Amino acid sequence: MQSALYVGLSAQVALEKRLQTIANNVANVNTAAFRTDVVKFETVLSKAGPNPVAFSSPGDNIISREQGNITESGNPLDVAVVGQGWIAFAGPNGTVYTRDGRLQIAANGDLQTVTGFPVVDSGGAQITLDPNGGPISIARSGAITQDNNEIGTLGLFNIPADANLERYGNSGVTPDRPATAIADFSRDGFKQGYVEGSGANPMMELTKLIAASRAFDGTNSMIEGTEGSLQNAIRTLGEPGK
Repeated sequence: MQSALYVGLSAQVALEKRLQTIANNVANVNTAAFRTDVVKFETVLSKAGPNPVAFSSPGDNIISREQGNITESGNPLDVAVVGQGWIAFAGPNGTVYTRDGRLQIAANGDLQTVTGFPVVDSGGAQITLDPNGGPISIARSGAITQDNNEIGTLGLFNIPADANLERYGNSGVTPDRPATAIADFSRDGFKQGYVEGSGANPMMELTKLIAASRAFDGTNSMIEGTEGSLQNAIRTLGEPGK
């Protein structure tokens, strides 16, 4: 009977983590290029008793690669990534990859992310433009032209499908395997004047939130019922003459 308590408690721990993950996704439904968190659950088998008992692990957070919708912004410094590529920028502790292509030009001409980090080309070098050099054109390949002169190229990178991603900020990731520069732009590339939205679907996330909340409440009812049965058994067995 005690096994039911342990199973129920492990389920509540897993569901609490699931609720926290969904709440974070809901909070970022308007964050450009946000990638949702999903929880990977596992089952741990305990053979302490005569029959195996399944316990839920808390689960591991995995960053989804599902893309958000692309919408036109009209800003020439906005670029949306077409395909599976990633933009790279120089973070405090190394290269960080993002799909958030809202760029800006610093006073010194450095091309930066909207959060102020230097954007790099395929070789990892920073890109410098002329703040007063006139209109900027960004081709599908990432080639940047200003005043009819090509002055740099946005780097586009492929992160291996089996790489584990660690979140950096709201829209950045750092993989545990090296990313490689993309040279074929037939499927992947940039689209100037567009922005990728959040990968979180508000209706879907709210549906998941309701389902997880109901599951948590159901598990709580099961635990209370098990505790009540255990207390009744103790009182019955403890009565005189039993």
